[in-house]
Amino acid sequence: MSKMERLKNLIRVARGVKAPDMVLKGGLVVNVFSGELVKADVAVYDGMIAGVGDYDGAHAHVVDAGGCYISPGFIDGHMHLESTMLAPKELAKAVIQHGTTAIVADPHEIANVMGIDGIRFMMDASRDIPVDIWFMLPSCVPATGLETSGAVLNARDLRPLLRHRRVLGLAEMMNYPGVINGDDGVLEKLLAFRNVVRDGHAPLLSGRDLNACIAAGIRSDHECSNMEEAREKLRLGMHIMIREGTLAKNLNALLLLVNKDNIGHFSLVTDDLHPHDLLEKGHLDYLVNRAVEGGLDPVSAIRMVTCNTAGYFGLRDAGAVAPGYRADLLVLSSLAPVHVRIVVKKGAIVFEDGKTEPPARSASFSGRPKRMGAMHIKPFHSDVFQVVDTRASIRVMDVVPDQIATGQITVTPKVKDGLIVPDTGRDILKIAVVERHRGTGNIGIGFVRGFGLKKGALASSVAHDSHNIIVVGIRDDDLFAAVKEVERMNGGMAAVCDGKALAALPLPIAGLMSHAPLAEVSESWKALRQAAHALGAALPEPFMALSFLALPVIPELRLTDRGLVDVSLFDHVSVYR
Repeated sequence: MSKMERLKNLIRVARGVKAPDMVLKGGLVVNVFSGELVKADVAVYDGMIAGVGDYDGAHAHVVDAGGCYISPGFIDGHMHLESTMLAPKELAKAVIQHGTTAIVADPHEIANVMGIDGIRFMMDASRDIPVDIWFMLPSCVPATGLETSGAVLNARDLRPLLRHRRVLGLAEMMNYPGVINGDDGVLEKLLAFRNVVRDGHAPLLSGRDLNACIAAGIRSDHECSNMEEAREKLRLGMHIMIREGTLAKNLNALLLLVNKDNIGHFSLVTDDLHPHDLLEKGHLDYLVNRAVEGGLDPVSAIRMVTCNTAGYFGLRDAGAVAPGYRADLLVLSSLAPVHVRIVVKKGAIVFEDGKTEPPARSASFSGRPKRMGAMHIKPFHSDVFQVVDTRASIRVMDVVPDQIATGQITVTPKVKDGLIVPDTGRDILKIAVVERHRGTGNIGIGFVRGFGLKKGALASSVAHDSHNIIVVGIRDDDLFAAVKEVERMNGGMAAVCDGKALAALPLPIAGLMSHAPLAEVSESWKALRQAAHALGAALPEPFMALSFLALPVIPELRLTDRGLVDVSLFDHVSVYR
């Protein structure tokens, strides 16, 4: 059937002179435009909404929505799929039951490991699944020049991918110092993407520097952690993405800023969401419920995961229950809390009453990149972790609970046999980053406070954003054993004590993701957490906290394979002070 004939038929269905494919009967439509709940039928034809009103279902598949609410499908406007540790097909199975019908993904985690091959893998692996995966192209591969990544992507590399139908724009510009200081490579990317959406990442940026960032064309931020920061960015025209993920939780701090006059400039997003939270709490339905508990009315909360997000990204036919919009619809048995009974995707039921329906076509993609799980680590011994005492004070990263930002403290170290050693009495542990992409032999070493380990070591190939292997612990031989366990698995996470692995999670897809289903990945994740806590870890999510300590664009002190980074200086500093 031609596009013209399909359009004519859609009009006929809307006018009531042709039978629809499906009618959702008798529900209360969540109208995100007027803020009302309106009793109406929803007629669907060829994957699109033909009409909202009074429609005859005599020759159509009728979905009884009586006593229920008909809502647009939910859209996550900023998510790193890799953080779930699930391949796209498994992720779709997990989120569809929570009402998520679309995700705007930034694949910069896998791009930092595999470059363009990684992005193309994610695009291929997310075809023909019951959740639309849209892409923002990674702006910072690597995030900075202060670390070794698996790839370097410039504007010339990214520009050809702009033609892909599921590419919406340029993902979070983490190198905001490069923006405000006029770095040529950074500005070339902004210019190359000047006709599409350009997302931001500017934690605590304020005043003239914030103005400079926005003047360069950056239009959103998901890093706001307090009301005044979000208010300043809102006043300057930014779309504020309120983040509530596994580690960074900003909803409580920011929700009171949202009101009826400004709500169109807000979205709810997850950013990074680990598998156990997805399994136990849900996805965007959980965020909507949290927002309602915080004082928003349900329709307003739903706007923040539907039309607001679609509007910001220019998805003109998504995010609403209205004629001419995609038939991505939810039947909710309640609004407070949100409870998903039925999910309709492109006019077909893909989830109903606890059962996921298989899509018409199963996900398929052509092959796997050659470097899918490469571990190129130059051979080393445990003595490389030794830090010689120079009778100086040392810089120590200070973990901030429930945030990805860290503090920085200066301490007099504990010394034994001429070497600086961890001090469990003051909760000062050794931390290292081992380069795994190019076999350089780079190993950055520092100290961190806030993990609480009393013995053993934790290691992970998930270490934002370059994803070298990061390890924290007490004895050098345990640090070594933990790194070698990750290498043995060709990527993953491990908890080690006395040289033996207590728990492990293999992540063979680029050292970031698994092909296993959510329940299996979640069980392994739980075992890792339990092992870490048995070793004394004080943080609720020690592996997730660990994964961000290598990210040199988040204040205040970080560690890369090239050494300590003072983010305020945007430069390397010595462990000695």
